[in-house]
Formats: sequence, structure tokens, C-alpha cells
Amino acid sequence: MDVIKTQQISARTIEKVIVHPLVLLSIVDHYNRVAKDSRKRVVGVLLGNSSRGTVDVTNSYAVPFEEDDKDPSIWFLDHNYHESMFHMFKRINAKEHVVGWYSTGPKLRENDLDVHALFNGYVPNPVLVIIDVQPKELGIPTKAYYAVEEVKEVKHPPTCNHITCLNVQMLPRKASKCSYTCLQKFLLTKWRKLVTAKLTALKGLDARLREIRSYLDLVIEGKLPLNHEILYHLQDVFNLLPNLNVNELVKAFSVKTNDMMLVIYLSSLIRSVIALHNLISNKLLNKEHEKAEDSKPVDIPVTTGS
Repeated sequence: MDVIKTQQISARTIEKVIVHPLVLLSIVDHYNRVAKDSRKRVVGVLLGNSSRGTVDVTNSYAVPFEEDDKDPSIWFLDHNYHESMFHMFKRINAKEHVVGWYSTGPKLRENDLDVHALFNGYVPNPVLVIIDVQPKELGIPTKAYYAVEEVKEVKHPPTCNHITCLNVQMLPRKASKCSYTCLQKFLLTKWRKLVTAKLTALKGLDARLREIRSYLDLVIEGKLPLNHEILYHLQDVFNLLPNLNVNELVKAFSVKTNDMMLVIYLSSLIRSVIALHNLISNKLLNKEHEKAEDSKPVDIPVTTGS
């Protein structure tokens, strides 16, 4: 479709890629529906904006993709489906453009350059984001790449065969302007740091509990001598545990949970109102474009007799 090929995306060298959490959730859902418990990977299109060397990925959708495991040169990507999907997304949010594509890898494949070349027809400098849907380590399970032309002193013409890795961040680390988007990114950054810290603490606690259990099992089996000092410390730990059967404590937990659910509910309402506002604004913008196209004069060729 012409609507895809005529979009304006900056071709400047990419310095940073920002992937929003909802995009990661959508990609994981795509993988679970199509390729779970298999060696296949899923492929889709990334939507967003590109400005001043930063690619902001805000949305995505899946695309039918097949490849031969034995012959990497044989693959199929339904670009007609991609163009139809983008046309529908364009009617909802005209500000989002194609910025690249994603793959569940978990690593680069031999045919990635060929697939990457296909997206060069839709965006001047597309990015490839590889998402590890089954991460084994803490951190962001994403890696971003873009193609760099590498000229070598050989007889055949230069080819674009080099992929350079970019750093991928979930969200920017600083919020300089007081706007809704920057505030949202700033809060999500704080939320990500808090969740990461709690996850690390819980993993450390789990390791310590497993160590205590292993020690007690060895004492019971008679493989280690009984150490009363260690048992006294363990008893102190158990004595410090709160009694969860107290009515006041149960009520306090319920109130705290209700307060958190209320904040989540209000956030969902605000997000829905903003989405409806953007949808109405997008429809008005499309209507203005249609009126402008209809008002353009039509050149009618004039023929003269000989």
C-alpha cells in the first residue's frame, strides 16, 4: 500500500531503542499462541516513532512467518497481511509508523539480513529487536540491531552484511519535560527499579531459606553435629515472624490491597479516556486529509484537433 511506503521516518544513525512494556507482553503472548514448546520463532512488526537517533517502540502486531529449518534461505513473510494490518492501525493512531520488526530468536539467524532487507521498503533504517521469551537471567531480555553498510576491498561490489547491536532500554532514565508521556515514562522507570530490587531481594531470601533447610536436613540425618547456637538464632527468626491471624493485621492488609486496586482502576479509566481522545483526534485528522484530497483540482488532459 502507498500509505506505508510514503511515511516519513528519520534515517539518522540510531543511538537508542526504547521498548515499552506492553510491546514485550504482546510479543510474549504471540509466542505462547504460535510457537510455545517448539523450536520455531515468531516475527512481527514494530510501530512507534523515530527522532534524533532514538527509536520509541510503542506498539506491535504479529505477522505470519514461516522458515525452513534445514535451508535458512527458504522463508516466507506475508507482507500483504502486514500492509493490511498497518492500514487498520493507521486509522486508529496516525502518529505511529513502522520502525522495524521483532523476532523471538533467541539469537540472530542466517536469514535475518534478508528479512531485514524486506523492511527497508517500509522504513529507511529499520531496527531489529530480538526478544528472549524465556530469559534465564535478570535484566531486560531484549537486544536491538540495525544494518550498517560495510565496504571491503574485494573484487565484488560492497554488500550490507553487518549488523551492529544497540543498547535497549525499557524507558528513558530522565524525564526533563512536564508532560503526560514523560511523566508516564518516569513513573514506569521508578516502577521497574522497584520491582527489580524486590525480585533480587526475594531471590536472595529464597537462597538463604534453601541453605537453612539443607542444614537442618543434614542435622536430622546425622551428617552434621547439632549446634545449639545456630538453633537459637533460627528460633529468634521464627519468633520475629508476625502473627497473620490477628484481625487488625488482616484488616490492614485488606485496606492496603483495596487502595492499590483503586489506583489501578483509576489508571485504567484515565488510560481509556486518553485512548478515546486520541481515537477521536485521529478520525478528525483523517477527515481533514480526505477533505484536502477531495478539494485538490483534477488535471484533465486537453486534446486539440489537427
